[in-house]
Amino acid sequence: MRVRSVIKPPIFKTMNLSQIELLRVLQETDLNLSKAADKMHIVQSAVSRQLQLFEAEIGSPLFERQGKKLVGMTPLGLRIMDEVASINMAKKNIQAMAADFLDSNRGTIHIATTHTQAKFFLPKPIVRFKEKYPGVRIYMVEASPEQLINQLHTHKADIAICTERVAEETDLVIKPCYHWHHAAVIPKDHPLSSGEMTLERLANYPILTYSFGFTGRSNIESAFKNTGLQLDITLAAADTDVIKTYVRLGMGVGLIAGMAYDAKIDKDLIIRDLSHLIPKSSTKIAYLKHNYLPLYSQHFIEELLAAAAEMGA
Repeated sequence: MRVRSVIKPPIFKTMNLSQIELLRVLQETDLNLSKAADKMHIVQSAVSRQLQLFEAEIGSPLFERQGKKLVGMTPLGLRIMDEVASINMAKKNIQAMAADFLDSNRGTIHIATTHTQAKFFLPKPIVRFKEKYPGVRIYMVEASPEQLINQLHTHKADIAICTERVAEETDLVIKPCYHWHHAAVIPKDHPLSSGEMTLERLANYPILTYSFGFTGRSNIESAFKNTGLQLDITLAAADTDVIKTYVRLGMGVGLIAGMAYDAKIDKDLIIRDLSHLIPKSSTKIAYLKHNYLPLYSQHFIEELLAAAAEMGA
């Protein structure tokens, strides 16, 4: 008679939040034991020991190893990491709720955004918000659209303000903020300073505009592609001021966000509206669906939407 072996399920006795936190830190540090130990303020041998205890308690390895080095996650490890992320979110939400309950006029907002939004849209709502909430600190991180979303997922930002690459995200709350159009900026003596502005005329000149993925660049490319015209981009930058600098040097026609033209600072340049040629772009406010937003953060979003409404967006 064949006896079938029975594997007993693990009995969890010592699993604690410190071990859960260690798993999160390891994920943040790309499974680097030394960096994780530094962030946890413990020695590396203690990190290794805690991982061994955790895996022994679970009854299965969570990490792929080469010697003592962690090189990847096992299938079970990947699934557990999803739960670790949920636990970490709950922990942060509990802390945020408690702080909000004790004092809703004091705290910190981390904003992830692009240079264009930071310079040309955010100043007014931030100034008005600070008048109402002087005890709230604002930290701003300028990044690419791809990095903006990552800032939310890694909890380095509470709110992201962006134009591109956000519609496909399913775990974000996305609020339309305002619409805007592109414009051409050129020296006063440029041939395009007068006459009807068309894509055909623009296509005759070198174009200076935003780097791919920034500030509606995809809409610019689509407009030219749909008319079968070749887009000759000789310089691309994330910073509008850089684009205007090289327009002044005579390198070509600058295609920028219309709001980035300053009538005082840029009085040596002519702006030509392109709203009839290039599709409008939409700036959005995004934050994690399951992330608790303190009252002051909700009021900050209201200030953003009010500023957008004043722009006629």
